[in-house]
Amino acid sequence: MNDLFLRACRREPTERPPVWMMRQAGRYLPEYRAVRERADFLTMVGTPELAAEVTLQPVDQIGVDAAIIFSDILLIPQGMGMELTVTDGVGPRFPQPL
Repeated sequence: MNDLFLRACRREPTERPPVWMMRQAGRYLPEYRAVRERADFLTMVGTPELAAEVTLQPVDQIGVDAAIIFSDILLIPQGMGMELTVTDGVGPRFPQPL
């Protein structure tokens, strides 16, 4: 296991600064597109195994030390009871915004 990032977070000595990435949409990766063929966006971010898979794709490809798990900020209002829809070609929408 690569614990460089965790050691740096604990302010322990490290041999170099860790490199991490925040996982963004990644539509450019064929592996991401293959997952999207199997699952819509909300299913993907709501299924731990799929979210982990798309998070690790660029980590494995680039070889960085850590990644922020793939999700979406719009899941917060959804978790608070607001209906969220995501339509391909349109994007996220709240049918009844605040």
